[in-house]
Amino acid sequence: MQNTSLIFGKKIVLGVSGSIAAYKSAELVRLLVKAGAQVRVVMTKDALEFITPLTLATLSQHPVHSDFTENYDQGTWVNHVELGLWADVILVAPATANTLSKMASGQSDNLLLAVLLSARCPVIVAPAMDLDMYSHAGTQANLATLQERSITVIAAEDGFLASGLHGQGRLAEPAHILANLEEHFLKLAPLHGLRALVTAGPTNESIDAVRFIGNRSSGKMGFAIAKRLAELGASVTLISGPVNLSTPHPAIGRKNIETAEELLNACLEESPTSDVIVMSAAVADYRVVHQTQGKIKKDDSALVLELTPTVDILAELGRRKRDRQILVGFALETDNEIEHAQGKLQRKNLDLIVLNSLRDAGAGFGHDTNQITLIDKQNNLVRFELKSKSEVAHDIVEKIIALCAC
Repeated sequence: MQNTSLIFGKKIVLGVSGSIAAYKSAELVRLLVKAGAQVRVVMTKDALEFITPLTLATLSQHPVHSDFTENYDQGTWVNHVELGLWADVILVAPATANTLSKMASGQSDNLLLAVLLSARCPVIVAPAMDLDMYSHAGTQANLATLQERSITVIAAEDGFLASGLHGQGRLAEPAHILANLEEHFLKLAPLHGLRALVTAGPTNESIDAVRFIGNRSSGKMGFAIAKRLAELGASVTLISGPVNLSTPHPAIGRKNIETAEELLNACLEESPTSDVIVMSAAVADYRVVHQTQGKIKKDDSALVLELTPTVDILAELGRRKRDRQILVGFALETDNEIEHAQGKLQRKNLDLIVLNSLRDAGAGFGHDTNQITLIDKQNNLVRFELKSKSEVAHDIVEKIIALCAC
């Protein structure tokens, strides 16, 4: 089963302040790491009285920070600004009345507060304290102030408290906090609920039992696009030719194929239920008519192979394209690039074509970089500079998002 957690790959700073509920932070870290998040833990000095940094460091697989300096003899400084800029979200759980008060007044007398003041990402707090402290007008005013500043508050839960009383003030259960984080990232996932089909890599057409006709496609571009679509909430099916790449995101379902015919069949099976189709695979244009079952023995005579065209999968999907379905193709050209790409866009009923030129250094097959030009059905043309394929995938997916909104 695919792991469709929107927390996967997210960078989360977990702030732990001095509450008996700090023991729950161990389970919270475990759940975050299990969901695929990168977790860095920052503890206040008082939190050290309730749970050891070793526990949280072991679970998060990273050192825990609690002071501005570490290893005094070496003069190691903990960069609170870097932590604040690194995070996709900062979660303070448990957040004591003292920490909430200092946050509301903008104080910065410990590392956690300094990280919070340096943050450019969303901040979420999960209060934990006794019921009278939680209901106190000062605490409620501080929570209201934080919410006015767009800080999300996960309300304390009702139950037995460390004081022996019963009422609201318990730290929300780790599973409930995790659900709140999922909801937070869901709101930021513009492609949530969409089904995407991405093809990647080469196809190989057999000559005999050991030889084939193929190409130099690495699959890196298609895999980067699939990853970005999944990061933004889409449910992705990745159909891949023979490549040496691992599936880049748990929300991606992968099918491996080898030949153009296998790719065609897989695309025809998946495309009817896909909202977005990105055909980045480099499909062989020809296959061998008569394939030898064994190995062809080498001799001094010439070897003549009869080739026949493979099915134009992109054109077939263009013919079958339904309303509101986005179809994206790729064009690798060497001359008259724009003209040829525009022709392909129209002939094959595409919504967007991604143009590569082999004349651009660092673009095309065999590179970790790419340089593209995007052309849509209205002949809007945007040319990008040379970028990493991950960055190129971001550009392509941003255009797909815009097309989906039309």
